[in-house]
Amino acid sequence: MVGRIPVIDVHPLIEGGELPAKATRGEPLPVRATVFREGHDRLGAEVVLIDPDGARRPPVRMREIAKGTDRYEAWVTPDVEGAWTFEVHGWSDPLATWEHAASVKIAAGVDVDLMFLEGRLLLERIDAAALSAAEREVLQGALEAATDASRPAEARMAQLASEEVLALFRAHPLRDLLTVAGPYPLYADRPRALFGSWYEFFPRSEGAKVDRKTGKVVSGTFKTAAKRLPAVAAMGFDVLYLPPIHPIGEINRKGPNNTLTPGPDDVGSPWAIGSKDGGHDAIHPDLGTFADFDAFVKKANKLGLEVALDLALQAAPDHPWVKEHPEFFTTRADGSIAYAENPPKKYQDIYPINFDNDFDGIYAEVLRVVRLWMSHGVRIFRVDNPHTKTVQFWEKLLGEIRRTDPDVLFLSEAFTRPAMMHTLGAVGFHQSYTYFTWRTAKGEIEDYLREVATESDHLMRPNFFVNTPDILHGFLQYGGPAAFRLRAALAATGSPSWGVYAGYELFEHVAVKPGSEEYLDSEKYQIRIRDWEGAEREGRTLAPYLTRLNEIRRAHPALQQLRSLVIHWTDDDHVLCFSKSDRQGDTVIVVINLDPHGTRETMVHLDLAAAGLPEVFAVRDEITGSEWTWGRDAYVRLDPGHEVAHILAVRDPHAEPAPSPAADIPRGAS
Repeated sequence: MVGRIPVIDVHPLIEGGELPAKATRGEPLPVRATVFREGHDRLGAEVVLIDPDGARRPPVRMREIAKGTDRYEAWVTPDVEGAWTFEVHGWSDPLATWEHAASVKIAAGVDVDLMFLEGRLLLERIDAAALSAAEREVLQGALEAATDASRPAEARMAQLASEEVLALFRAHPLRDLLTVAGPYPLYADRPRALFGSWYEFFPRSEGAKVDRKTGKVVSGTFKTAAKRLPAVAAMGFDVLYLPPIHPIGEINRKGPNNTLTPGPDDVGSPWAIGSKDGGHDAIHPDLGTFADFDAFVKKANKLGLEVALDLALQAAPDHPWVKEHPEFFTTRADGSIAYAENPPKKYQDIYPINFDNDFDGIYAEVLRVVRLWMSHGVRIFRVDNPHTKTVQFWEKLLGEIRRTDPDVLFLSEAFTRPAMMHTLGAVGFHQSYTYFTWRTAKGEIEDYLREVATESDHLMRPNFFVNTPDILHGFLQYGGPAAFRLRAALAATGSPSWGVYAGYELFEHVAVKPGSEEYLDSEKYQIRIRDWEGAEREGRTLAPYLTRLNEIRRAHPALQQLRSLVIHWTDDDHVLCFSKSDRQGDTVIVVINLDPHGTRETMVHLDLAAAGLPEVFAVRDEITGSEWTWGRDAYVRLDPGHEVAHILAVRDPHAEPAPSPAADIPRGAS
């Protein structure tokens, strides 16, 4: 039902408020609504947050986004984790109505005494007890101006229309005809749900070696992989993501490069889960024991890394579930169990789960598995292909985990249609992989940045992975080292969460065949031994650059925000410019050359009002340490052989120069 002062089209809402919109502790988010009324009287609108304990926070006044649109906005910030609600209040504003009418009439000499009398009566309604001492002084002066007929009318009105009095009216409005829309739900997650730098590696590859006697590859273990943890932490990553660590099926095992002819020593795909050694609740014998895993997690945590574990709800043909719970799967007309397919791809080593056969049994088993790994220190799960499972299942599972352990986070690996991606986020996934990898041209990058920051932000949080074991985009295959640098810079600044799959820093770029996004000798099917120390010694690594990007992200709260993005115009179709800011004054401007092969020179034209920037300001390039004075228009030159991006911290032009970066960043080579 529409209230006396209509408040409609409230945002953020999901399914009319049936599901909570995305929020994060400490993250500002915009609340918008259309608020209007009949006639010409003025109105006001505000947002009231209600915290998880039911306490009402002070109202935040809304402002009309564009004059005459009736669309209002206020930014609010949940400051504790948990289930919040918010209300939008609309009211008739008699003080603003009077001030507008009095300014016009008194200047024209119309109803002068009556207007001052009406003003005095309204001023007397303001609760003086709620004012500060300074505000009470302003109120007293306004009352005197409205009452003292011996003073010229123009002088009396000038005082009543002064900025001090108008500020009093805004801070302490008279809320007549109050209409309340809501409450509507928000859920504020812990900050890691929004901000984090992810690094993915296969434990079996870290510390793997070739046996000198047999020539066979010996798998890495949790103990050897733990030796790689300090290097990952030193690059500034926050989350270490592990692909499945469970026993791998032997039936229909895949060989190198996804072949169907494995040799006796081929290790198979970690996503083909389950064998005689156990299923999702077991650890592959080659990797070690639960004690080894616990020690691995403990060391990672001590280094500031959270361990994220893959949750892949599928089974190899020899998974214990196949014998113990055949009802979990789809049986075909010939009596065989259907394996996974994504035409033209076939996954003969994997049986997908059929949630329509035994929903309750599958739910209970998966909940048990998730809680098992939670008990071993895993508080983040990366979920493989959640879009091939029922949304109803995820809503129930993630809702139950949130109820008991709200700090546990889930990343959705759903490269699929927007409706499914958004709905998975709406029902509980904290983050989502995105289409970022396939957005390489300026226009499509701009559109996508706007989409994830301002259109779908209440539904899902993006995580920009530059590569994955499944995705080696052609841009990286043929762009050279500059492509690796610019995509890393774009991901690290364009999204609060971004990710790197191991080998990116070594510029691994060879595909299995032309036109494919699969790596040659993909680590999904075989152990890959990398010479990290040799690459570092010879300067063949992007690690210092990745380290600097993560240092910049940690130093600038602006880059830890999703919703503050502003796109700026450049004259070159290969140069992208955007800015981000937090509400405490930190602003970062990013300019990136999207052409890995050519130098670009162009003018950048900043939307100063949208970015909250003054006409003239100082900037410091956080990559090189160079400093300039910028304004509305600025010249940039970016040579991919030297620097692909400016990451500019906006500074007070009168401040002392900041120290330069500790060391030059090696450029690297493929």
